[in-house]
Order: sequence, then C-alpha cells, then structure tokens
Amino acid sequence: MNALDTPDRSYWMQTAGFPDFAPLTAPTEADTVVVGGGIAGISTAWELARAGRGVVLLEADRLASGVTGHTTGKLTALHTAVYDTLRSRHGEDAARLYAASQSAALRHVLTVAEGLGVDCGLERRPALTYCERPDGVEGLRAEAEAARAAGLEASFVTETGLPYPVAGAVRVENQAQFHPLAYLRALVDDLVAHGGRVYEGTRVTDVDGGDPCRVTTASGTTVTARHVVVATHHPLFDHGVLAARLTQHRDLVVAGPLPADRDPDGMYITEEGGKRSVRTAPLGDGRRLLIVTGEAFAPGTGEDTEAGYERLLGWTERHFPGVTVTHRWAAQDNSSTDTLPLIGALPTAGGNVYAATGFAGWGMTGGVLAGQLIASLVAGTGERWEGLYDPGRFGPAVRSAPALLKAQWETGKHFVKDRLDTWGEGTGGPVDELRPGGGTVVRVGGKPCAVHRDDRGGLHAVSAVCTHMGCLVAFNNAERTWECPCHGSRFDVDGAVLQGPALEPLERRDPGDL
Repeated sequence: MNALDTPDRSYWMQTAGFPDFAPLTAPTEADTVVVGGGIAGISTAWELARAGRGVVLLEADRLASGVTGHTTGKLTALHTAVYDTLRSRHGEDAARLYAASQSAALRHVLTVAEGLGVDCGLERRPALTYCERPDGVEGLRAEAEAARAAGLEASFVTETGLPYPVAGAVRVENQAQFHPLAYLRALVDDLVAHGGRVYEGTRVTDVDGGDPCRVTTASGTTVTARHVVVATHHPLFDHGVLAARLTQHRDLVVAGPLPADRDPDGMYITEEGGKRSVRTAPLGDGRRLLIVTGEAFAPGTGEDTEAGYERLLGWTERHFPGVTVTHRWAAQDNSSTDTLPLIGALPTAGGNVYAATGFAGWGMTGGVLAGQLIASLVAGTGERWEGLYDPGRFGPAVRSAPALLKAQWETGKHFVKDRLDTWGEGTGGPVDELRPGGGTVVRVGGKPCAVHRDDRGGLHAVSAVCTHMGCLVAFNNAERTWECPCHGSRFDVDGAVLQGPALEPLERRDPGDL
C-alpha cells in the first residue's frame, strides 16, 4: 500500500472510546485547575482528585487528542541513549535519580491499572536501544554501563528478536507497553467519580498566577483556583522563559497487522537512519499491530513529509515483509536543551503555577511522573527528585548554554531568513503552479500569505506570520498543516490553532487577492 493511500488516523484514538465533555460556559472555582488533557494533565488531575482536592481539567480540543493520542505507548526508563549523557553532563547522582523516577512512574502505571481493573493491553517487555552499524557499538557499550550504574537492569547484547541483524544493543528488562488511551480513559472515569470536573473545547488564553490564580478561556469564562497546572505540551503563559530552552521535532508513524508468531518480542529504537522505533500491540485473532516510528524532522522547515512516509513505509516493507499498513499518524515532542524534562513551579509565576514539558519523546513515563511530582508539590511534600526536574534549575541550564545558544540561533535564523526567502510581491508564480494538496508562502500587499489548494482546486489563504512570536510558517504536505519552525505551533489550512504555544489563529486572507 502506498503511504499516500493510508488515512491519517491514530490506532489509539480510533479504539479508545473516550466520553464527550461539554465546554466550560460559566465562571467556576476549584482548588486546582489543570490546563491540558494529555497524559501529564490527566495524570495530575487524577492524582489531585484522589488526594481529595477539587479539580477542574480544561482541554482545548478533545481529551488525549494531541501528543498523547499519537504516541507509541512505551513505558520504559531506557530513553534511547540518555544515561551516558546524563552522567557526563549532570553527574552520576542525577543519572540515578532519573532512572529511579522514571522507573517509579512505570511501576505506578502497573499499580494503578491493577487497582482500577483497567484492560489497557499492558504487557511486560524488554526495551532495547540498538545500532546496525559497527561504529555505534562503543557508544552503546558505554550506555549499557551507565544505565546499569544508574540502577537499571541493563546489559549489552548482540542478539535481539528483530528479524534483521544488529551490531549491538542496550537491553533493559522488565519494562512495559500499553494502550495509553485505554489507561487514561479509566483515569478520567475515576477522576469524575472523585468529583473532578472535565471540560473539552475550552481553550485557555491567559493565566494570572496571583493569589488566588485566575484562568481565562477564549470565551471569556474564568476559573479561580489556588493552583494552576499548565500541562499543554509546550509551556504556554511562561513568557518565553521555558520556550527558549526547548526544541521541537515530529516523528511519523505507520502501523499494520503482523502475525503473532513474527512478533519481535520487545520495544526497539535506534537513532540511525532518521530514527526507527518498533513495537507491537495485541490485536487478537493470532495477530499483533506492528508500530514503526521514524523520519524525525523539525516542524516548519518545509520537509517533504509525504516522502518521509514513503521512506518509512519502504523500510517497514523491507524489514517486515508482508505487512499491510492500515494506520499512519505523526507525533510532536519537545526536548530541553539540558536533556532533562521541566516539571515544577514556573519560575516567573509566583509559585502557584506549575508546568510539565520537555519529555523528549518519552511522555508516557514522563507524564505519569509529572502527575505524581506536581501533586506532591501542591501538597507541600515534594519528591526526592524534584530538584532534578525543577524548571528554575540554574546549574544544568548553565552547563547546557551551547545547546541553548544553538536553539536560539535556529529561531533567529528562521525569523530573518524565511522573510528574505519569501516569494516576491504580486500574483502569479507559485500560486498558479500550486497543485491540489499543496501549499506555499507568497507576499500579497507586502505581507506574507500562506496559501493552500485543496483537492477540489479551491484556495485557502491565511497570514503566514505565526501568532506566537512572528516567525513564518511552512507547509506540511502530508498532514496539510501550517507549522512554525521557531516553537512548533501548528495550524490547519484555515488558520485554526492545532498545537501551541500559539493561542490565536492565523488571520484569514481573501483568496481573491492572490
């Protein structure tokens, strides 16, 4: 099957069966308001409600429809090759705390799933980071030693369950995988049973971190609370403090049924070849769902995303022949410049506003960890690893200064260069040549305009200036979205916000002016 012929749909979202919740329409009060209905937000709200606190959970779209609904669903403390980096940048104590906290989050999911009786396809599996090229072996040997020193059950191996040879791999035992939305559906049901109030279709546009805090939505409705948790993937309302320490990337995913006797029996990832991640999920009837991720790219850079899907599909067909792809989707993640997630009180918000971000593609354990940690901070008890993830940490930020400067250079480069590269004034040129399904940026009346031609030939025109900080968007031809290269905001072809940090839509333009 050609990648272009496969509909864009996440298997998790297709099979989750989440209930619908109405938007917030009247002012209300709560002990804590949680902004964002992904795994970090739902986990935090659930922890707080279970502790007896009055919780309001606000989601701009549908629960778990963002990054969480497009994950691969791995629960592991082996995050590619992070431990050798952690001990060299932050020391061995930091690496041990990282391993302990991520492992605790994994165990917490197992405990909660059992306690709630959740059928979420939870399976214990080993996690492996591998390389096919011999020049990667030395690094993975160092990673295995660092992971073992950090407390994980890690070893270096040369044999795996993959149907192709590897040069070496780090293997960590007793990790897990699950259906993330089935798990979160149970948490939402239990959250509501414990008095939590959930509102969908409610976009938050402002947070006042006073005492009490005040949250304002796009409709003008407000929530007054003692505490606010911003779990929106990208840290909204931090006035650029945390945004400057984050970089964004998207990964493409293809999935299709595989006979159960061909299951590679593990969760695999490699950074080689544009990154490849492999796992399976139970389907029944002697089949499993093969899930392959890769072709990582920075949003808004004009990558040919459809070609990326074709490469990923070709790789899957070569390594798992006979698999027919039935699903494809994409997920966006952000990473902090010092490697560690940012979880805790926002440093500029007065102490009552908390954030959770920078999970670097490992949000399943990271989001659960965030829920536990923020709930403990709200209660005033804390966790022994709170300093490791503190968004206001100073030492790690200083040590990561080169990475921080590189990230800011990339942002500044796009801000200036993209304006110089935009097509010149007037009609004609690229718009006339634009094929159905395509998009381009031109200047109209001296202003950058983002233009898309739909499958019926109609033109959709919006401002090409991102409403977050003014960078110019670029077209994603597979997902048919406009994406910002500076901070990863995403918009549909008519300008509506799909993903922050942007809060306002792109301004509409008249296609007749083109």
